[in-house]
Amino acid sequence: MRMETLHIFPQYPNADLTVYLHAEIERVPPTPRRAMIVCPGGGYGFLSDREDEAVALAWLAEGFQAFVLHYGIGEHAKDYEPLIEACLAIRHIREHAAEYNVDPDRIFITGFSAGGHAAAAAGVLWDHAAVKTAFGGVPTRMGRPDGMLPCYPVITAGEHAHRGSFVQLAGENSTLEEQMAFSLEKFVNDTTPPAFLWHTSDDNCVPVQNSLLFAAALAAHHIPFELHVYPHGAHGLSLCDKRTWADNPGLLNEVAAGWFDLAVRWAKEL
Repeated sequence: MRMETLHIFPQYPNADLTVYLHAEIERVPPTPRRAMIVCPGGGYGFLSDREDEAVALAWLAEGFQAFVLHYGIGEHAKDYEPLIEACLAIRHIREHAAEYNVDPDRIFITGFSAGGHAAAAAGVLWDHAAVKTAFGGVPTRMGRPDGMLPCYPVITAGEHAHRGSFVQLAGENSTLEEQMAFSLEKFVNDTTPPAFLWHTSDDNCVPVQNSLLFAAALAAHHIPFELHVYPHGAHGLSLCDKRTWADNPGLLNEVAAGWFDLAVRWAKEL
């Protein structure tokens, strides 16, 4: 395995991209692999270790080339920085597809909680004016994911919002109108890529309505999606097993753990 952390965002020095690549067999022509970018959660105030490398390695074990995006948080979450960084990461991987042995038409992005918002934003707002400016004339479609996998994601700034995430995105003294600019269910359109979503129905941090509203918006625009809602489970389950439980029995969930196999099948078949 090849692993390295890249600082590929000169205008955003607080962000980086960690690469996890398969060691290909010598003298065997490599077949391009699908890529998965992982965005840890943390309410745009921190980045969760439990939704970071362990998740990337799980995707690597399934044959994907894996990447972890450490996007801007805190004061660096404003002005669409996480969105721009996600799109720039996708563009970077696509432009270096041969070097990374990646299929440039099979680049996926996943994320958890606020990281799910960053991942979904890349799918919904990939053509936003802020991305166009950051791309400096390069077609923004280079930064559009081919599929997105938001996991118990922050989506809506409305009634069921995880308000702290939107305060980080729009500013401490932001109005509801300003926060609604980041409410992703409002911006789904016919160019949005397919999605895989999962949530627990009793999530008491980011309500399940976030995934339901997003799924409804995808359905309204005839965007293919798969949605799994599990009856019980704490927020922040990650892989739901001992790879990410951090000695907390509440983060072990045998039923919800099935999400990962379903996600792998979805990403391999898309």
